[in-house]
Amino acid sequence: MINDDQVVPLLTVRGLTKSFAGVQALKGVDLEILPGEVHCVLGQNGAGKSTLIKTLSGVNQPDAGEIIWRGEPISISDPVAALELGIATMYQELDVVDGLSIAENIFLGHEHARGGITQRRKTARQAQQIMARLGHGSLSVNREVSSLSAANKQIVSMARALSHDTRLIVMDEPSAVLDSEEVKNLFRVVRELTAAGIAVIYISHRLEEIRQIGDRITVIKDGRTMATNLSVAETPTQDLIRLMTGRTVENVFPAAQPLAPDAPVVLSVKELGLRGVFEDVSFDVRAGEIVGLAGLVGSGRSEIIETVYGARKATSGSVSIGGRAITTGSVRAGVHAGMGLSPEERKSQGLILDEPVYRNVTLATFTRWARGGFLNERAERSAARTQLEALELRPADPDRPARTLSGGNQQKILLARWLVHGTRVLLLDEPTRGVDVGARAEIYSLIRDLAAQGAAIVVISSEIEEVLGLSDRVLVVAEGRVIHTTDASEIDEHGVLDLVMKGSAA
Repeated sequence: MINDDQVVPLLTVRGLTKSFAGVQALKGVDLEILPGEVHCVLGQNGAGKSTLIKTLSGVNQPDAGEIIWRGEPISISDPVAALELGIATMYQELDVVDGLSIAENIFLGHEHARGGITQRRKTARQAQQIMARLGHGSLSVNREVSSLSAANKQIVSMARALSHDTRLIVMDEPSAVLDSEEVKNLFRVVRELTAAGIAVIYISHRLEEIRQIGDRITVIKDGRTMATNLSVAETPTQDLIRLMTGRTVENVFPAAQPLAPDAPVVLSVKELGLRGVFEDVSFDVRAGEIVGLAGLVGSGRSEIIETVYGARKATSGSVSIGGRAITTGSVRAGVHAGMGLSPEERKSQGLILDEPVYRNVTLATFTRWARGGFLNERAERSAARTQLEALELRPADPDRPARTLSGGNQQKILLARWLVHGTRVLLLDEPTRGVDVGARAEIYSLIRDLAAQGAAIVVISSEIEEVLGLSDRVLVVAEGRVIHTTDASEIDEHGVLDLVMKGSAA
């Protein structure tokens, strides 16, 4: 732990404010970062964290307040100026360029060149050294980024930050797309950075991560600093939650309701396979039941439910809803049969970000509002509003673009879409990724309420605790196979990991 009485702050922020179109995103933020520390910034979605990050990285210009860098007041005019100071930012939304190689992405904007000609060998050599430092030296830096997993794209983003003469790295939800082993590697890298005197601003909704990696904490709520320079070791979790939400969040996972003995099977998956990805997957989900798929990133979990949904065409097996087989490889058939999917990447796969909220809600039932070639927008908007009010969307404005809402409220849009549709089977892939602790509790309650109304639900999450806490029954998946099935109450996180490791080694 850093002795802050003897260290000159690297960065000091005082009274920072910022407004957009009359809406005040920052109302007075104070922050102090010491060299070599991991300073965690906590806050609910919409608290102002993203605006703060963009202000420190030069994307936004503050309306008022002061930024002091190494003892001198400064103005950060743009992202290039931030990098020149030594401030690098890793955004939650991956900012790599798919059409370029790993090496080209790492040195994008500050390429090694002589006489206008890129020095490819030097670029590749230094890129390989940085990747090796991050524990991914086996990845060829000549490989195109588009072929990488989301987790490896995150590593490339981190490598880009390290390619500069960096004194402060801002990490926004860096573990969101990482499995447990990759998170351990991330923490190893962070500790190496801080040991070398580099400071890290670490933003995460996972409070257990804060406990493992953080030194001090600043909590932001409604654009204001509620508390700062809190000791990670000495501040109870409930105090942090109360500062973030204004209330105490108890029993995050709602209690499961007993499943009726005669509850019918709604979703039936038999010997489903996708060549080279997974094989011989079978399970049933009854009305009112939540079944979780637990396993590491890359185990085949997402591919299984995408195939069930019809986004991928199975090479073997069958899917039935209510006893009727549906055509695999057809999203239309799945949706028509009463199935809905909330995908892992909701912004790129689930939402049309520049369309209004109500249009995103009615997307799966669009033809319901069309008659004779004309669209009844009033009825469409009314149906969306009814569901959004039931889900307590904030802000409650169905006409604003979907991209302007927080992660938790974007997830509510997807749930509203399938409620409007009258979905019988709901497939949820990472339903709380990038969602704060208060909104998580709301989403968990919504999912459990949907089950209580008779929906059959399948949940995937990289957080094993979430799968176990939310599910009635759990399927453990490793390398494309279901290796164990059990009631959620009969297994813990260590048990799942033990099964996964043994299954992967088999």
